[in-house]
Formats: sequence, C-alpha cells, structure tokens
Amino acid sequence: MTDDGRAARRRRWFRAARRPLRRVVILFILALIIEYLVIPELVGASKDVYLLGRLNVGWLIAGLVLEAVSLFCYALLTRALLPPEGRPNISRLFRIDLAAAAVAHVIPAGTVGSAGVGFQLFTSEGLDGTDVGVMMATKGMGSTVVLNVLLWLALVISIPLSGFRPVYATVAIVGAVLLAAMAALVVGLTRGGKRAGRILRAIGDKIPGVGGERLEKIVLQADESLRRLASDRHVLVGSLTWAALNWLLDAASLWCFVAAFGSFANPVGLFAAYGIANVLGAIPVTPAGLGVIDSVTPVLLVSFGLTRSVATLGVLSWRLVNFWLPIPSGAAAYVSLKVPRGAGIKAMRRALAELTARGAHSPGPAGQPAQDPAGQPAQQRAEEPAGQPAADAAAEDDPTGTRS
Repeated sequence: MTDDGRAARRRRWFRAARRPLRRVVILFILALIIEYLVIPELVGASKDVYLLGRLNVGWLIAGLVLEAVSLFCYALLTRALLPPEGRPNISRLFRIDLAAAAVAHVIPAGTVGSAGVGFQLFTSEGLDGTDVGVMMATKGMGSTVVLNVLLWLALVISIPLSGFRPVYATVAIVGAVLLAAMAALVVGLTRGGKRAGRILRAIGDKIPGVGGERLEKIVLQADESLRRLASDRHVLVGSLTWAALNWLLDAASLWCFVAAFGSFANPVGLFAAYGIANVLGAIPVTPAGLGVIDSVTPVLLVSFGLTRSVATLGVLSWRLVNFWLPIPSGAAAYVSLKVPRGAGIKAMRRALAELTARGAHSPGPAGQPAQDPAGQPAQQRAEEPAGQPAADAAAEDDPTGTRS
C-alpha cells in the first residue's frame, strides 16, 4: 500500500472513530464528576435525614411555585423577542421552551440539541426561521449578560458584609471573557455583517448540505433584526425585565427550599452563591451544570453562614425541581404540541421517540438540514423521486432549514 493510501485509510479511521471517542471522553468526565462531586454530596446528605422531621411543607410549595413562575418568565422573554405578527400564544411558547429544557437537561452540552429542537418547534408554528434564530441567539446572550450583571451587583454588596473570597476573581474573569466574546459577536454582526456573511459563505460552501449562500443570507437578515431590536426601547426593557425575573425567581426558589429546612439565608449571599454556581455550571461539560451546580452551591452557601446539612439538603431538593422535574414535564409538553387529543398511546410513543432523535441529531438555527425521526436529512428526502409531498419538495429551497 502506498503512503497516500495509508494516509487516506488513517483519515477514514479517524473520521469513523471520532464520534465514539468523543462519547467515551464525555462519559469518562461525567463519571469523574459523579464520583468526586455528586456521590460525596449524597453521602453527606444521608447523614442529615433527621432534618426531614423539621421540614416546612409551606416553604417547599412556595419554592415549587416560584420555580414554575421563573420558567414562565423565560417564555415571556421568548414572546418579547419574537415579532408580533403570527406569534404563537404564550401557552405554546411555554411548552416549546419546556421541551427545549428537557433536551438540554439530558445531553452533555445540551444547548446544541435543545436549540435544534426548539428551532424546529418554533418554525413549525409558522415563524420565520431568521426571526427564530435571532430570537434564540439574543435570548441566550441577553440572559447570560443579565446573570453576570446581577451576580456582580451581589458580589459588590456581599464583599463588605462577608469579605472577599478567591472564587470571586475567577468568576469575574470568566464573566468578563463571556461578555467580551458576546460583545465581539454582536459588533461583528451589526458593524461587519457583510464581511461576516462573506466569511460564512466561504465556510458554508465547504460544508456538505449547508451551502454558503444560505448562511450568508441568514447572517445579513440577522444583522437587520438585531438593529431593529436595539432601537426598540419597549422590547429591550421588556426583555431585560423578563430575563432578570427568570434568574431572580429561580434564586428565590432556592431560598425557599433552604428555608424549608429551618434556615433563612442572607438573600444577597445566597444569590452570590447561586450566580457563581450557574456561571461555572455554564461550562458545557455536563447537562445544565449537573454535578457542578449541585456541589458548588452548598459549599458557597456554607461560606455565607449556612450549616453544611441545611445547605446540602436545600440545594438537592431545589435541584429536584430546577433540574430533574423539567425533564418529564418537557417531554409531556412536547407530546402535547405534536400529538392531537385522542390520538392514542402509540402516537405519544412516536412523539417521544422523535424528541429523542431530534435532541441527538438536530442542528441549531444555522440553516443545516433538519432530520426526521428516523434520522434521514430533510434535504435528502427532498431529492427523492417524483411522488414526494409538496412540502418535502420545498424543503430544499427553504433558507431557514426548517430549541430544544
């Protein structure tokens, strides 16, 4: 075999092994996190079962309600960022966001899969793909900015009260890097949209099934949409308000779960611990910060004056509602969106299988071809022989490539 043949064989082997190797690495990292972060917390919590006898059910119910309202505020943020024309009602927007959260909570780096499912659900409601893409990007970036601003305010207030901690510097650096990256992205789109479009056109031409012209068109349309959003004060104020309420109510839910075990945390210190944990949990290693938030938050709460027992049980009970409950709730929301009433259990099972497939394979709103539940690209179906449905025939010409 020649050197070129051996090199080509190695390249084919690497392409075939890349995905399994990536999954092995992710599973290994997950195992380390569970072994060294999650299990010690659970073992420590098992020693504090006696606190369950002092459990205040009223505070638990309050925490559950606040978490639900927090999720509803996220749907209101979605509504504020979408154009009024043809916008679905708040019930459907809430269920779409909930279905996206379910995917994000079960897949490592789940924001990619959740964005794909959400994009498909939003566009299936008749929304323009570019409007949906801009809304999702703006919502993600804006929500991150709001969290960092609220966190910095909490840190500035807490330093005179509780003193400076080394983790503050780390979080400030991470937050500054995130904000700088998002600022560069926004400036690149708003001031250099044509240049960005040309760059993405050249990149897209080399990606099978995407196409540079489609990517360039979406970037130019996104530039116009971002400019309109920045000039609309009503939309801007409403978006910032709902994003802030989403974070604040989630943190208030944590406060209630801690209070249910008999301790009333300092709200500023609690939000500082909550914000730091969520910033660190945003690193795309585990689904929605699983293991990171669960372990970091109790440690920080203890540094702000709570006992280890109360902090651990309060955080674990809050995560049952904050992390685990949206998974079955989101699956039920997806079924309610896709399955007509009275369709039967088989239709529900098909919808759940479709959600799983889309979560694993869907692209984000970059114009890449969507996939059906069987994993077959929509563009490939559009190229099949005559007799195909009209909708499939049009799929190839759809510039949107019609979260979680």
